[in-house]
Amino acid sequence: MDFQPVLTLLCILVILAPATLFALLGLAALFAHQLSENTVSRATRVAVIVGLLASISILISMLSTGKHHVQLDLGHWVILSDEHFHFNFKILFDRLSVPFAILIFSLCGTIGGFANSYLHRDPGYRRFFFLFSMFLMGMIATCLAGTIETLFAGWEMVGLSSTLLVAYFQERPSPVRNGARVWTIYRVADAAFLIAAVALHHHNGQGDFDGLAGVGDWPEGLATLPSDQALFIGLMLLIAAAGKSALVPFSGWLPRAMEGPTPSSAIFYGALSVHLGAFLLLRASPILEESAFVSAAVLVVGVVTAIFAALTGRVQTDIKSALAYASLTQVGIIVAEIGLGYRLLPLAHIMGHACLRTLQLLRAPTLIHDYHEMENAIGSHLSNDRSFWRRALSARSRAWFYRFGQQRAYLDAFLNEFIVRPFLSIFRMFDTWERRWTDFLSGGESRVSDRVMPTVEPIEKTL
Repeated sequence: MDFQPVLTLLCILVILAPATLFALLGLAALFAHQLSENTVSRATRVAVIVGLLASISILISMLSTGKHHVQLDLGHWVILSDEHFHFNFKILFDRLSVPFAILIFSLCGTIGGFANSYLHRDPGYRRFFFLFSMFLMGMIATCLAGTIETLFAGWEMVGLSSTLLVAYFQERPSPVRNGARVWTIYRVADAAFLIAAVALHHHNGQGDFDGLAGVGDWPEGLATLPSDQALFIGLMLLIAAAGKSALVPFSGWLPRAMEGPTPSSAIFYGALSVHLGAFLLLRASPILEESAFVSAAVLVVGVVTAIFAALTGRVQTDIKSALAYASLTQVGIIVAEIGLGYRLLPLAHIMGHACLRTLQLLRAPTLIHDYHEMENAIGSHLSNDRSFWRRALSARSRAWFYRFGQQRAYLDAFLNEFIVRPFLSIFRMFDTWERRWTDFLSGGESRVSDRVMPTVEPIEKTL
């Protein structure tokens, strides 16, 4: 019996379910149609269940037939010439994407059910679920991408939705400023990603992972890139992964992302989005293996991030930031595992850690209450006077480490000086050029609204 038509239908359902939810909520918002909370909740539940069941069915089919590589080619969308620069969209189901898709649908279903009660009668309920559907669609597109173009499209949807949810409480200035900060760091990561994509296309004119990143099924694929190109592309992908997953030196934006509601913090910076950089490195693992320097760089970034997050997380004063840095510690270890050449171990680590961190972040509002109840029942907590670190380190050393953790390794100052401030300078320069050009074309002042609306002052105040 030929199971290929059924398998193709299941593959389409995995993509169609979140896409339909995103289109439904997006069109309703576009035409100012107020869907009820029950309608939004049911639509989200149906999309997640359909996608989850289709993903599980694909996994069962692949295990039973021994087929570990299934492609769904959506055709060439852009052809710039007969031989070079073909931009096509391809969906890939393999031993990396299918488990990740199951994880995405499972955790998004859990978060969606929690958010339905958590945000009940909240004025931004529909806005949250629209951005949530954008995130779900972006994550599925990213994990199932068979080409660099498809992956970048999903990558951008995830970045946009997460930034807007950081600024969810838009009536307060702090979340909006923090959302702008996160978006700035994402721009750096996206620029590195685009450079890597252009370099991949320059190699043979297309961004197909099968043709560029390896010969053979993941994780046994072997790269076909020359070592010098693998070095450059691998470093660009590492920068992209570091920006998206808050690895050192881009870790300063992570506590700012906690301004969003608890459901978005759980799904983004505890479960899925924070692991997206590690997923990118796993997908590009054949390229990393071609360069010993890139593998060593991945290992160093992972180890440094894990140490930094462990030190910083111990001195946080709020539960969400402490959990965020605890999550970053594990992400650093996962990245180090990828740098050491492991493939299935980091994937299993991602899935287990994402589930654990989701549970912890969802329980964060009641965790402190539970801790106080337990402390009242058993008495005050034990003194740390006999702890290992008190015996091993002097008082001055402990004070230095404490200050280092409180200042978050001074990464905020680093990002302000070398990323945010230069970006603002470049944007001001472009704004000045645009102003002069539009004034020249109009023969006078063409942007009257600038006299009553501030430009970049709110962002400058955060520096």
